[in-house]
Amino acid sequence: MSKFTNNLQDIFLNEAKKNKIQVTLYLINGFQLKGNVTGFDTFTVVLNCDGKQMMVYKHAISTITPLNPILLVSEEI
Repeated sequence: MSKFTNNLQDIFLNEAKKNKIQVTLYLINGFQLKGNVTGFDTFTVVLNCDGKQMMVYKHAISTITPLNPILLVSEEI
């Protein structure tokens, strides 16, 4: 059995995506984007924002704030 460990960033984004929790992305240029995470990879986050799909590069994001708390505790012990 192989052991796979997600990093905190992946856990946070995956929970927001899976539970359809609205997030606010604060960009380093001061803009705010509100929407739902529909996908992500190593370098980008895809956000559904008012019916528009946006791909945002992670290096442009300073903070991500969820509308509701996101549980970060792993179910595996």
